Amino acid sequence: MDPSIWIIVLIFIALAFDFLNGFNDSANMVATIISSRSMSVQSALSMAAIAEFAGPFIFGVAVAKTIGNGIIIPQFITIEILVAALISACIWSIITWAYGIPSSSSHALIGGLIGAVIISCGIKALMSNGLITVFIALLFSPVAGFLFGWLTMKLTLHLLKKATPNANYFFKLGQIPTAVTLALSHGANDAQKTMGIISLALVATGYQQQFFVPLWVVLICASAISLGTLTGGWRIIRTMGTKFYKIKPIHSFTSQLASSVVIIISSLFGGPVSTTQVVSMSIIGAGAGERLSKVRWLVLKEIFLSWILTIPFTALLAIPIHLLLKLFFH
Repeated sequence: MDPSIWIIVLIFIALAFDFLNGFNDSANMVATIISSRSMSVQSALSMAAIAEFAGPFIFGVAVAKTIGNGIIIPQFITIEILVAALISACIWSIITWAYGIPSSSSHALIGGLIGAVIISCGIKALMSNGLITVFIALLFSPVAGFLFGWLTMKLTLHLLKKATPNANYFFKLGQIPTAVTLALSHGANDAQKTMGIISLALVATGYQQQFFVPLWVVLICASAISLGTLTGGWRIIRTMGTKFYKIKPIHSFTSQLASSVVIIISSLFGGPVSTTQVVSMSIIGAGAGERLSKVRWLVLKEIFLSWILTIPFTALLAIPIHLLLKLFFH
């Protein structure tokens, strides 16, 4: 197939993935603020979408560079590998949305890349150092989310020992800047993964001689993820906003603050983290910080199951997709 057609196909699928990412992950930004009855659904989604769009322009593209330079040895990259990885990640996003299970788009994309690369070139095409960095970021960020959520709640409760009931108004209003910051951090981290894939495709097809992220790529990816956020994945919003425990403004404020800190730090250092994992564990950490028995711990089973299965599933799914692409277009 002509390289220009491949690029058009890949950009279309990449933007679909970006839209699904924003659609599913809208729950990360707005579930708690909606569940605490501090903001209407449409207002929360609109606010989050605007902040999502601005995120990559404020915090830079360090994560895109990690995806572009840290996973696959450049000479082994082909457009078919990238398309297969994106299709695999899109299918997984749709499946988990249908069941209302918060899943990681980051894990899905990494799994798809690993499966497509191995079937195409073998394990030798993977960069071990880069993969170790990626997996450390993906595995430790949920732990950091829980700990920051727990510590933030403990510190907040300590400071509130002599507070009056009027303190609740502070948390109700305080959720607005923390929700905006969380959405900014999500846009800064998640939108960049798609930017990295498109920029890789431009190098693989000869449209760029070296890896860098053009401004137009930042613009279209930021637009796609913010549009997905504006639409909102209601099934997952219900899961994250109601099933862990009854969320009040104080839980929303502390979990959003904790999540933002973890995701922004990771974005600045180029670590592609799962915002779904970070936010979910921050919500649980905030609840546990108030009282361990407050959290419905059994709800974590299906979420942990999706986290464990995401990379193997998308890696295996990318294999037949890649073979079909090779069959049809060569």
